[in-house]
Amino acid sequence: MVRSCVLVLVVGCGAASAAGDDRSGGAGWSPGTPAVSLPSWDSATAWTDHCHFHGWRIQQHAQTHAFRLLDDRNDVRAQGSYDECLAALSDVKRTQNLQPIRGKAVLLLHGLAAPRWSMNLLAQHLEKHGGYHALVVEYASLRSSVDDQARGLAAVIRNLDQVDEINLVGHSLGNIVIRRYLAGDDAAGSGWRPDPRVARIVMIAPPNHGSITAMRLADFRVFRKLFGSSGQQLGKAWDDLEARLATPRTEFGIIAGGFGNSWGLSLSVPGDDDGRIGVATTLLEGATDFIIVPAVHEFIANDPRVFALTRQFLDSGYFVSPERKQSIPVGSTATLARELK
Repeated sequence: MVRSCVLVLVVGCGAASAAGDDRSGGAGWSPGTPAVSLPSWDSATAWTDHCHFHGWRIQQHAQTHAFRLLDDRNDVRAQGSYDECLAALSDVKRTQNLQPIRGKAVLLLHGLAAPRWSMNLLAQHLEKHGGYHALVVEYASLRSSVDDQARGLAAVIRNLDQVDEINLVGHSLGNIVIRRYLAGDDAAGSGWRPDPRVARIVMIAPPNHGSITAMRLADFRVFRKLFGSSGQQLGKAWDDLEARLATPRTEFGIIAGGFGNSWGLSLSVPGDDDGRIGVATTLLEGATDFIIVPAVHEFIANDPRVFALTRQFLDSGYFVSPERKQSIPVGSTATLARELK
């Protein structure tokens, strides 16, 4: 869950420098206006997607709440209100004769402090071999709360109004965002209800009982500064967040990272683990299938074995075969959950 010291330093420097960079284009864009390149780390940590359309995306900034429209090369094409960006996107649809997205879609969500492109290879595999419209959803994992991240996911799904089926795949924190989305929200003007088109869900290395690492680092100023609300919600504030998470009512499978022993990769995480998340922490009652892959947390979503397992589950509702399904019955992890708190 928490990156290495080297990555932590990169996060700190990149986020600080990007925060003051507003080279993000202007409102009133029309076809032919030169694109504006993005400050890369600001893009990876401060913006949350609200709309996807054939590679074009409308995003909202976590701090300023301004919106921008990105093209399929991730260049800024418009900036301002959501309606202004939506109008610019409508111009693109008309001039490029882009057809609505239909059929089956799969939305992929990255983990804490991870860039959007960390899910690109898995998305490409699902699109090429599974026939899905694969959309990698970016969210401001370091500068917003899980509630805000789920609100962005709700907007993306709401805008896929002509898709027949929506599947969800998360890595690490991305799974908690999915569970928060599935719980819905009654907030006036900004609430949502989970979409009935949501079909199957694959959770890759999910911290379904919070993160021991985040809990232990919660009081360190550097950790609080770098990992923000999400880091606290996975640690000290987990109990409050957990009360607002749902267990999927549709078929869902869990892929955990582990090495088949009692100590794993990290001495600070109890039991078998992937270096960040314990196998036990990934368990969630009601899971349709469960499997362990010998992979490190940061790279598990880019493991070819995980590509194949994810596609198999989305297609069929199991990872290997119906006979080898390892479901997690309701009531089977109650004791474990208490021990992990």
